Amino acid sequence: MGHAPEGTTTGLGDFLRSRRSRVTPQQAGLPSSAGRRRTVGLRREEVAILAGVSIEYYRRLEQGKQQRPSPAVLEAIARVLGLTEDERRHLTALSRRRTAAPGDRPGEAHRAVRDDVRRMPGIAHPYPACVLSRSSDLLVANRPGLRLFPGIEDWPEPERNTARYAFLHPTARELYANWDDVAHGLVAHLRAAVVVHPGAPDIAGVIDELTAQSPEFAALWQRYDVHTRTNGRKVHRHPEVGLMTLTYEAFDVARSDGQRLIVYQAPPGTPDHEAMLRLSA
Repeated sequence: MGHAPEGTTTGLGDFLRSRRSRVTPQQAGLPSSAGRRRTVGLRREEVAILAGVSIEYYRRLEQGKQQRPSPAVLEAIARVLGLTEDERRHLTALSRRRTAAPGDRPGEAHRAVRDDVRRMPGIAHPYPACVLSRSSDLLVANRPGLRLFPGIEDWPEPERNTARYAFLHPTARELYANWDDVAHGLVAHLRAAVVVHPGAPDIAGVIDELTAQSPEFAALWQRYDVHTRTNGRKVHRHPEVGLMTLTYEAFDVARSDGQRLIVYQAPPGTPDHEAMLRLSA
């Protein structure tokens, strides 16, 4: 079964509600009201008035009944809600997302990796490298790239997924010294992926599985945090090569339906680099 909320027009409304719940009247420039407020954050009416749109129009936006708001309206709402650049892009993407029509059957993800791309992790050796699908399935990895996920080889190849590994594999919590940051990044990627690929069964399947089996994932998913990551750092307490901090870069693979190449590295001559090289031993 697919992840229903993300397959409907409520994605925009859910995101708007989550953002306005985090903005206090004082942050929005409104005077403090006497008495106790029942609404956490801003009320719909307050967002509408501050953004210069009718209350009914904004209500329809949150209900998913108002399609294709203008850029000017989105900018006004983003300003009221204090959205970051990543959140503004996400808001725009949600507003432009094509909703599934009756009879639509979203296609399966392409797991096949082009030969030119399949060779890239080998070219990157001894630096760890891998190719991930749009739903974070581990499609291809060189030897050090595979060893970055100790224990993942125990899973059948179709089940090797970096989000599933971080939230469900017993080794992951000990492996990632900055597990919270890694977890936020993985959820943020899936949050963006459901907008780019609405109704995709492979993405919905991962989200459904992790929501059911990981309370941490379910809590993060409901936060609707958005942060685009094309690079970052991971602190590994690797059971075989020891402590190492690696940075990574993510590259979109052309003509691949959302695949991306991930390459890890560390500055040469550092203990992190020496530990990283031991992964290929």
